[in-house]
Amino acid sequence: MAASLRGTSLTSCSSTLSSDTDDDGVRGTCEDASLCKRFAVSIGYWHDPYIQHFVRLSKERKAPEINRGYFARVHGVSQLIKAFLQKTECRCQILNLGAGMDTTFWKLKDENLLPSKYFEVDFPTIVTRKIHNIKSKPPLSKPIVELHSEDSLKIDGHMLDSKRYAIIGADLRDLPELEEKLKKCQMNTHLPTLLIAECVLIYMTPEQSANLLKWAANSFETAMFINYEQVNMDDRFGQIMIENLRRRQCDLAGVEMCKSLASQKERLLSNGWETASAVDMMELYSRLPRSEMGRIESLEFLDEMELLEQLMQHYCLCWATRGGNELGLKEITY
Repeated sequence: MAASLRGTSLTSCSSTLSSDTDDDGVRGTCEDASLCKRFAVSIGYWHDPYIQHFVRLSKERKAPEINRGYFARVHGVSQLIKAFLQKTECRCQILNLGAGMDTTFWKLKDENLLPSKYFEVDFPTIVTRKIHNIKSKPPLSKPIVELHSEDSLKIDGHMLDSKRYAIIGADLRDLPELEEKLKKCQMNTHLPTLLIAECVLIYMTPEQSANLLKWAANSFETAMFINYEQVNMDDRFGQIMIENLRRRQCDLAGVEMCKSLASQKERLLSNGWETASAVDMMELYSRLPRSEMGRIESLEFLDEMELLEQLMQHYCLCWATRGGNELGLKEITY
């Protein structure tokens, strides 16, 4: 029986990056997203029994259009993840880049849909907080321990590695260090690999995000990349979004790559991916089954549908594939 997370022996990892104050605004978006998801879950937009263990319930109500936007985001990404798992029959690995307080690993375990191994990467400070929550909350630690067949887990303040789940503190702009840490956690480049980036690339310069996309395309024999982030940022609504974030010391360094759905797809294709698709979130939302849309819209009264449409048209879900013809990865669509 594997040791508990509380009493596990410590195995030293490589040194972590020093904190960069320029990234404070980016790290703050993790807290914002977690609070918004927690609030939407509390109202009933989707079921997630694990997020409560990572983030408190805010007393401040979130606007209905924000809640519906997060629902569309979670729903869309989840649908693509499950399509990949179905195509690979779960004989694959998932690498969540900039995962924050994401709970996908625990939800997939509940649904008996876990890949061979699930990896998460984020800033060391965020990973430290997440590991603390995992260690101190049995509903989070127990599933990891149950799946672990060794006597002890590899864990320190900036890394946790187990048989089926690993979380790593690293900077996605430092690819040699990222690759080194993933290899220490037994990342298998021969397994079909799904990489997920939600509101990550836009905080990197175009050169940095291109390097990450090239690394992802070239590192795995068979792969799929999911990217959720802003789009149509050249119009007035997009400029207001940029200005609001700048006032919070959060600069969108890669916003020039988010001009349109076409530019989003071209970025993927020009950096080593063989297929690329993209849809804005309003289109995704409009494709929901009528019964599900009725359920969502009954949760809260939305006064201005136009505001929801504007917001959703400025976010998109993109996905790209490389290899995997025999698995039918190119057939995956939303």
